[in-house]
Amino acid sequence: MTKYSAILSLVISHQTLAVCLCIFKSRESKLDIMKEKIQKINDFEWLLPKSARKEMKVDAKIIANQKILNSIEKDAIHQLSNVACLPGIIEPVVGMSDMHFGYGLPMGAVMAFDPEKGIISSGCTGFDINCGVNSIRTNLTYDEVKSKLKELIPTLFNAIPCGVGAKGKLRLTNEQLDQVMINGVNWAIENGYGIKKDAEHTEENGCMKGADPSTVSDMAKKRGLPQLGTLGAGNHFLEIQKVSEIYDKEFAKKLGIADSDQVLIMLHCGSRGFGHQVASDYLKIHEQAVKKYNIWLPDNQLVGAPANSKEGQDYYSAMKCAVNYAFTNRLVMTQWIREVFEKIFSKDWESMDMHTIYAIAHNITKKEEHKIDGKKKEIYVTRKGATRAFPDIPALIAGTMGTASYICKGTETAMEKTFGSTVHGAGRIMSRHGAINKFRGDKIKQELADRGIVAQSTHPKVLAEEAPLAYKNVMDVVDSVHGAGVSLKVCKMTPMGVCKG
Repeated sequence: MTKYSAILSLVISHQTLAVCLCIFKSRESKLDIMKEKIQKINDFEWLLPKSARKEMKVDAKIIANQKILNSIEKDAIHQLSNVACLPGIIEPVVGMSDMHFGYGLPMGAVMAFDPEKGIISSGCTGFDINCGVNSIRTNLTYDEVKSKLKELIPTLFNAIPCGVGAKGKLRLTNEQLDQVMINGVNWAIENGYGIKKDAEHTEENGCMKGADPSTVSDMAKKRGLPQLGTLGAGNHFLEIQKVSEIYDKEFAKKLGIADSDQVLIMLHCGSRGFGHQVASDYLKIHEQAVKKYNIWLPDNQLVGAPANSKEGQDYYSAMKCAVNYAFTNRLVMTQWIREVFEKIFSKDWESMDMHTIYAIAHNITKKEEHKIDGKKKEIYVTRKGATRAFPDIPALIAGTMGTASYICKGTETAMEKTFGSTVHGAGRIMSRHGAINKFRGDKIKQELADRGIVAQSTHPKVLAEEAPLAYKNVMDVVDSVHGAGVSLKVCKMTPMGVCKG
């Protein structure tokens, strides 16, 4: 390179940098303006009007107290406005108090689509289809369990396969996998993993009807065969919890929760590599559908297909297969948890009252009846990092391994304001990569131990990426939905021991 070409290259580099900085500042300015356009409805509800952006077809709403609103990333608010631009979207798009930046749209978002004019979106539903929570009660006391915790947690960790790519103890045939996809938890119950009451206390009774295995790829089936009955990694966990506060004694009693010294179990996981592959497969199919049906998108990650198209309905069927797989996955592990408790406490699990309180889904699209413009209508509701909050039905809200989780109950107000939805957890404020860089897993484990919490994971990095400070304050998150009236606090549980993938 000559002296002159080197100088010219340097000049061009500086010019390129200046242009990039200019674009960045312009984008940041637009994001600032978007957040400034949010209007206060009350202390727990905020409106982003469709006038905030010319492409928005409907208003967006955020459920949050002031502290939570201040912490929501500008990019996440922009993503919420993107969803409000989609075809056939029904007002409003909702961001929950656990809302944070995600793939295509925020985690902690709820949206509804017209079945004729709207889309079904693999991008909006997400990768971990029916990542959800099972809550299991016991009649054991805090002191009874605490004395055996150092034996109980390692035994559970060994009994429940966990970690990235973990394979389960089950070896399904292709025919059995088809039955799991079609029949959900009914397959588990018929094969000795759970009882009928488990299904009765599960959203959709643990089985979405209309699942068709022919809409699922061979690769997804291949990934699903060895993973049924596995916890996985990331934010998935198995946690032993102590009931620390009861807010609604009457409703808690209906759930079998009567004592603030009572021990519960929370299991949080999803459809594993099976659901991830279903999502990956249909993202490609929906990328082509967007072109075929000439659908304009504000972000290509929001790909989908017309709800009444073959591409839309094929995905809906394949998604149901993953939903049923996830419900079954959690029930199989629930039964293994019961067996571990039988071994450690030398009692039959039913004598310990280890029944399912409730089991609920996140990351799901469902056809539901809601009141739209004063009339009841069937619509498609997508909950991404959000969960159901139907009247007088439990809503399970997972916290972090160092703070608290909650059982709430859904309300009629939720039906009016959020399509019967609420938060699913605390919501991240720090990326996994950022958390690993900031926290040390061994230190987190010791800090938990100092507070009497026994934690076990496949690797210290898992504890680092799931450090409590990587998440929002779950009390603010739950107080927001409680204050907005969309899900009311029933009880609070604090962790005693946790198994992480």
